[in-house]
Amino acid sequence: MTTSTAAPAARRSWLSLAWLHTRFQLLETIRVPIAVIGNLLFPGVALLFFVVPQQAVASQPLVAVGAVAQLGTFAVMSACLFTLGAGVAEDRQLAFDPYVRTLPAGAGPRLAGRVVTGIVFCLSAQVPVLAIALLLTEASTSPWRVLGGLALVPVIAVPFLLLGLAIGYAMSAKAALAVVQAVLFPLAFAGGLFLPPELFPGWLDAVSHALPSRAARDLAVQVTTGAPGSAAALPVLLGWTAVFAALAVLAYRRDEGRRFR
Repeated sequence: MTTSTAAPAARRSWLSLAWLHTRFQLLETIRVPIAVIGNLLFPGVALLFFVVPQQAVASQPLVAVGAVAQLGTFAVMSACLFTLGAGVAEDRQLAFDPYVRTLPAGAGPRLAGRVVTGIVFCLSAQVPVLAIALLLTEASTSPWRVLGGLALVPVIAVPFLLLGLAIGYAMSAKAALAVVQAVLFPLAFAGGLFLPPELFPGWLDAVSHALPSRAARDLAVQVTTGAPGSAAALPVLLGWTAVFAALAVLAYRRDEGRRFR
């Protein structure tokens, strides 16, 4: 095989392996229905109980859209941290995991499969939120803004997917589950995902602007409502993406060195 044909063939092989790992991860997750149901329903339930009863929010189209964007962002964070944080830690305890990691394909296709699986669940978690918003609130925006919000989901998912990988490869299953919960809810609250940041005291609002959850929330609200957003949101999200990527690489290499040396 010549060099000109070897590279495309290798790329096709890598993509086919990544797709195989994606299918495997999706099937493994779906085989535990309660995990999938909990991941999909909690953000929608939060919208049902905390937004729908508030007529001052639910009856105003753009205000309702902003609330939906906030809880949609929470759905992304929850799916990323539980699917990869707790999920990876649980997989590492299985006897099959060390075998897969010794195969010659390398870590790339498997990590790609995990990331794609996380994004699939991030998008799936938007369905109950959007359905409840459509049926029980006056949320209304243009179709292009809805599509823009959905297209933004993989973008804002990246840092939280990396954080989930860092937790999953650094900790045992029990510890990872506790850490995911300890990280998710404070980040969500301080990021303005449960209460709009306009209600924050000055000190909390200042701290909030430095958090990845607030940056993701501001981008989601800006895209879906057209309201002016923070100019710092994208740089903050990119900065945290770099930090979490470094942590994920360190955790993976540390785990590999500890288990296979």
